[in-house]
Amino acid sequence: MDARFLGIAELVETLPVAVVVDVMRAFTVAAWAFAQGAEKIVLAESLDEALALKARHPEWVALKDGPPAPGFDIVNSPGMLRSMDLGGRTVVQKTTAGTVGALAVKDASLVLCAGFVVAEATARVLRTHGCDRVTFVVTGEDGRAEEDLACAQYIARRATEAETDAAEFLRRAGESRAAAELVEGVRQGVHPDDVALCLELDRFPFAIVATSEGSLMVLRPYAPPPPTDEASI
Repeated sequence: MDARFLGIAELVETLPVAVVVDVMRAFTVAAWAFAQGAEKIVLAESLDEALALKARHPEWVALKDGPPAPGFDIVNSPGMLRSMDLGGRTVVQKTTAGTVGALAVKDASLVLCAGFVVAEATARVLRTHGCDRVTFVVTGEDGRAEEDLACAQYIARRATEAETDAAEFLRRAGESRAAAELVEGVRQGVHPDDVALCLELDRFPFAIVATSEGSLMVLRPYAPPPPTDEASI
């Protein structure tokens, strides 16, 4: 598999396959939202759009980075989200990096959003679809976020080598700037368990697929079949 690792600003062409990685914390949060019963996640381009969507659909759950704010139901924290019952709900998500990266590749033929919690399922989708050219979007720190790069490199390796050891990749992520900022309280809207939850390897058995539905980009969980079966999304 030809794997490229690019920051958001480096995306200059329409891609066949994109894996958008945001470990701390957008797509760890997205995975937890699905685990808590959410039907779908709508990605908002701005806080204003998120609030506008919430105004049109009061039953939707609006989520953002940083501290709590009027109009939003919860912040971008897996530790906080895991106690919510989201059965059948739609979540509107706007974050600093993850949602921006996903929207930047919305025209790709296949878009997957990933973190360590869905790493194996993501790699399995790449394997079952025979993806020979994949662009991994490293969303944090202008493409230099160590936790996102480590996760992207791990998934790329897993897509071709089933016995890849995750320990070194998880170590890199755990020692990243983002992890330190979460632990030290530099970032707001943080639960004490957030870093540990972001580093749980393969916590969930599904991948996260992003597709355009009308004018919106929507995330849904997708459980890939065993490697011997054919898959279609």
